[in-house]
Amino acid sequence: MDASGEMRMRQVLFLCTGNSARSQMAEAIVNARMEERWQAVSAGIQPAGYVHPFAIRALAEMGIDISGARSKSAEEFRGAAFDLVVTVCDTAAEGCPVWLGRGKRVHLSFPDPAKATGTDDEMMAMFHSVRDDIARRIPQLLKEYENG
Repeated sequence: MDASGEMRMRQVLFLCTGNSARSQMAEAIVNARMEERWQAVSAGIQPAGYVHPFAIRALAEMGIDISGARSKSAEEFRGAAFDLVVTVCDTAAEGCPVWLGRGKRVHLSFPDPAKATGTDDEMMAMFHSVRDDIARRIPQLLKEYENG
């Protein structure tokens, strides 16, 4: 709560390597479903320069429009103070970025759906799987943070 007794909006940064899929989906899901308590942004250490079309499509199927989103660099947020910084890369398959700014750091591992291969349907299935996992685990994490 702030000095007036009102709930303060909490800030969360989702961080990954390219900021084209996982962190974009996490940002959008939080901003769509938890917007009264959390404001989310996302960034990458090596931004891909685009948001993956399958991530846009997977979220559109949930009624979340990120067609205007852009891949952002972590440098844009270097001076910002976050309550929570969540790395979402798959530690088994890639090196996770390290956040040196302010905010409690937490890691949740999600495989990179942008690395999926096969038919469009097979690749889309991977995006659905990761999207659904993010939609389940990220709000749970934020609620646990709120409850101390």
